[in-house]
Amino acid sequence: MTTHRPETPRGRAAQRRPKAPRGQAALPPADSRQLEALRQPVPPGSGWPEDPATPATPVAASAAQVRALAADAAVAGSLAEVAARQSVCRACPRLVEWREQVAAVRRASTRTQRYWGRPVPGWGDERARVLILGLAPAAHGGNRTGRIFTGDRSGDVLFASLYRCGLAALPTSAAAGDGQRLIGTRMAAAVRCAPPANRPSVTERDTCAPWLAAEFALLAPSVRVIVCLGGFAWQAAGPMLSSAGFTLPRPRPKFGHGTEVRLAAPVGAAGAAGQVMLLGCYHPSQQNTFTGRVTPAMLDEVFGRARRAAGIGGTAPDPRAAP
Repeated sequence: MTTHRPETPRGRAAQRRPKAPRGQAALPPADSRQLEALRQPVPPGSGWPEDPATPATPVAASAAQVRALAADAAVAGSLAEVAARQSVCRACPRLVEWREQVAAVRRASTRTQRYWGRPVPGWGDERARVLILGLAPAAHGGNRTGRIFTGDRSGDVLFASLYRCGLAALPTSAAAGDGQRLIGTRMAAAVRCAPPANRPSVTERDTCAPWLAAEFALLAPSVRVIVCLGGFAWQAAGPMLSSAGFTLPRPRPKFGHGTEVRLAAPVGAAGAAGQVMLLGCYHPSQQNTFTGRVTPAMLDEVFGRARRAAGIGGTAPDPRAAP
């Protein structure tokens, strides 16, 4: 006869409370109302670390409202308000549905965590000399943590390089509120919501563009270098620069890793430097890093060059430090 060992209370507790991934604490056992709240996006102003919005932050529900709210915040000269309004936008129905669906369903390894589930705003130094421009937040990265390039493998590779190059205070970025800080640098995405299959539509890109334009309008007086992570970001940089009064060369330079374009700055932009460097960099996606298309040493070369061109103090990265 087969005997069964009775399940111990300790065993049951272990089943109820699986270990949470790094950067997030496992939640205690919850009732049905708590579990339902866990499936919802984070309400603005509810205490999430680094949340720039409040319950009173105006919400854009159309492309026209994005243009109006972005322009209004830029005229007011408030980068914090631009970020707040970015973080509550609901102008693209497909993106809203997808980001909130991902936040509700989650995946096995992050099922005990609450997801941000909102647009991911620009983040970093408000007087940045280097602007890093990406495509869009990752579904289980920025869409989970609320901070761009945070909580996924692409961000792990990126922040490790930024740290080696003196542009980040810590070698990792695990979660909002973890103490990470960018040095003379700011990050932004061309599209602020995580898109299905990581592919925003042209309409979604164009609808989101005024948020980027408003953010750059307030950064333009200090920015010296713009690093574009991938071809999508390279293309998005064109309208952003044009909106700030920069004249782009014709024909437009093609994207490539290490491609460098120097643009004369209009009056009031780039400070005493008088020009901005546009710098191409392969995106540190899992596919690119796993296949060797982009390596830590390649990233270090780009960000080291960006730091030097921007005049940010520090020492050059030691190539031996890159794995």
